[in-house]
Amino acid sequence: MTVWRLGIDLGGTKTEAVVLDANGAVCWRERVATPKGTAEAICDGIAALALRAEAAAHSRLTVGIGTPGSISPQSGLLRGSNTVALNGKPVKQMLEQRLDREVRIANDANCFALSEAVDGAGRGAHCVFGAILGTGVGAGVVIGGKVLAGLHGIGGEWGHNPLPWPEPDELPTALGGQATVCYCGKPGCIETWLSGTGIQAHFGDGSTHSADIVARAGDGDAAAEQYLQRVEDRMARAFATIINVLDPDVIVLGGGVSNIERFYASVPPLLPKYVFSEYVATRFVRNVHGDSSGVRGAAWLW
Repeated sequence: MTVWRLGIDLGGTKTEAVVLDANGAVCWRERVATPKGTAEAICDGIAALALRAEAAAHSRLTVGIGTPGSISPQSGLLRGSNTVALNGKPVKQMLEQRLDREVRIANDANCFALSEAVDGAGRGAHCVFGAILGTGVGAGVVIGGKVLAGLHGIGGEWGHNPLPWPEPDELPTALGGQATVCYCGKPGCIETWLSGTGIQAHFGDGSTHSADIVARAGDGDAAAEQYLQRVEDRMARAFATIINVLDPDVIVLGGGVSNIERFYASVPPLLPKYVFSEYVATRFVRNVHGDSSGVRGAAWLW
């Protein structure tokens, strides 16, 4: 029997769906604007998209959905999604009623990590840590081909831990440093230092885009080069804590920051300074599937 999987990546402005065959080949794809309004209207739109996929595949499909935020194991309600109308709603139950089958929903960073673990940059690895460094910082953990969601559904929320081994100017402002308060309410989160917006915020007057900082360093700008070396050290410290706790085979980067090529050469040599081991063999690599990792990972939830 042919096994086909439907993955849906639910975003705040767009929703993408793909059908994968058993080998991971894309058999069908559609991208639509995320419906506005109520949770009911959004779920109706997702269900309609799923039924169009089935019509194209001429087969009943498994359905996996990736979204910012996660389903609370305690309440069963979605939380933390940028599709704010869905927050506090039993989205999984609503979709299962509409589609008359089980639906699997996971955080979009977990889907990214799963996609890269199955047939991306982490293929063949037992333990994969997938980190998205974009507007924010998120991550997912995959062990033995399975997403580690955790007891509270927050496995991989690495971005909301403090930057390790802070320098004096990286401490909270109350202690004389420059650490900014994260949207979560706590100062000095990794997200505020290593997201694209965080990298931008701490250089000059905070108006220079991270890609422009890299370009300036490449043109010989000493201030930009010195700053990027500090970013690389912060990145090494942050990932060293992951290696010390999880000891993954591979760390896969996604998001806009993953396109900064120099990090793949400059960060690994810094890791031994912070990792509790006499050597560090963890691979530090860029993703393979790019923007498609989330929707592909949603399909691979089955």
